[in-house]
Amino acid sequence: MKGFVFTCFLDLVEDNFGYEIVDEIILTSNLSTGGVYTSIGTYPYNEIFELVGQLSYLTQIPIRTLLKLYGQHFFKVSETQYGYLLSSFTNTFQLLESIPHYMHIEVKKIYPDAELPQITTKRVADNVLEMIYSSEQKMFDFAEGLIDSCLKFYGEEGSIEQINLNDECSKVRFLITKRNER
Repeated sequence: MKGFVFTCFLDLVEDNFGYEIVDEIILTSNLSTGGVYTSIGTYPYNEIFELVGQLSYLTQIPIRTLLKLYGQHFFKVSETQYGYLLSSFTNTFQLLESIPHYMHIEVKKIYPDAELPQITTKRVADNVLEMIYSSEQKMFDFAEGLIDSCLKFYGEEGSIEQINLNDECSKVRFLITKRNER
């Protein structure tokens, strides 16, 4: 997993819980890296779950809630750094549909060794998009946070339904239903 995923998470923790909690989760986690990350490095993806697990333990906030919060934070960081790119789409469905054939290609240009989830999308209705998320990293709650923030970014209201498609939870179906059109 790319280092910017870790550095962004640690920024979220510091912003919301303080530096002392950042230090505590690093010290109490079993990390091969010792908790030292650079944004361009590549690190074992299980370390993000170790850090989130320690944060959950310290704050008593469920892991799934923290991962969703992290996805929302990650979108806000992306909005700051890549707002021009997000502005090239007019709505959430356009952006989500662009992930496999545009967004992931752009990420791979910058980070050729990035391990990205497989995403497929299908319009079920004018206001409903099905998105299948497949990844051994199982960051589906993070993905839901990204989708939630995407709806807000485009001024849309909607719901996100998450359905596990296998026992390992490595393949998830999202049904995104918009309540208002822009």
